[in-house]
Amino acid sequence: MTRHQTSSTPGLLKSGQPKPSQPTLGQQEQDSLLQPLRPVRNLTDEVVERIAGQIRSGRLVAGAQLPTEVALMAALGVSRTVVREAVSALRAEGLVVTRQGLGAFVSKDASRVAFRIASHAADDATGIAEVLHLMELRLSVETEAAALAAERATTAQLARIDDAVRAIDTAIAAERLAVQEDIAFHRAIAEATGNPHFPNFLAFLGRHVLPRQVIRNNGIGRPDLILIQREHVAIAIEIAAGHANGARRAMRLHLSRSIDRYRQMANGRLTQDV
Repeated sequence: MTRHQTSSTPGLLKSGQPKPSQPTLGQQEQDSLLQPLRPVRNLTDEVVERIAGQIRSGRLVAGAQLPTEVALMAALGVSRTVVREAVSALRAEGLVVTRQGLGAFVSKDASRVAFRIASHAADDATGIAEVLHLMELRLSVETEAAALAAERATTAQLARIDDAVRAIDTAIAAERLAVQEDIAFHRAIAEATGNPHFPNFLAFLGRHVLPRQVIRNNGIGRPDLILIQREHVAIAIEIAAGHANGARRAMRLHLSRSIDRYRQMANGRLTQDV
């Protein structure tokens, strides 16, 4: 998308005869797309959802040209940076393609939508529900990862899991939440499966791997962290012993308890907000 293209945008921002080779939008689709956004925590995600929704619904057809940066900035009430980040995200998902000097267009393969996780504010009901959904997804993947790690982990990989456990101990002793250390523990187990898709999956989840870093004022204290760490230790012991079923059970217990903890946290937060 380029700021130099203004009045030449066919059928979207001005009336006139569109070029036959470029599908255009009707007034209803324009009105639906070009509306100011409500205030949200992440405007980029909101812009992505707005445009992606138009594409998935068929209102923005393959080959249709998106408005210019300037037009989107004015219509949606966002900065140039937000627009560029949104277009970049849409391009990464395969929903749009950009052409140097011309702008952004709906991809001809837009129906092949890449899997993505929308960001929500973890302080509201939608965000909390998303946290719980992602925890269930992690449970289904990481229980098997633990079992595979028990069967396949090398000596070096077992050492990395042990190092991760010790790092969590150090963080707790220093009265920190041990967020990055906890993530490193789960990543070490994923890497020990010998299947690169497991650690890649955790990397894809990013900050969603550990909800306590996105739920503000989560109330998690040292006693909670100590209990969580005991669960980590149990998982590490089963993996080191080569007990696949035991590692699977330990990881399932750990993540199931985590889901219960966040559900209780969510209920408490939502009750306080009523």
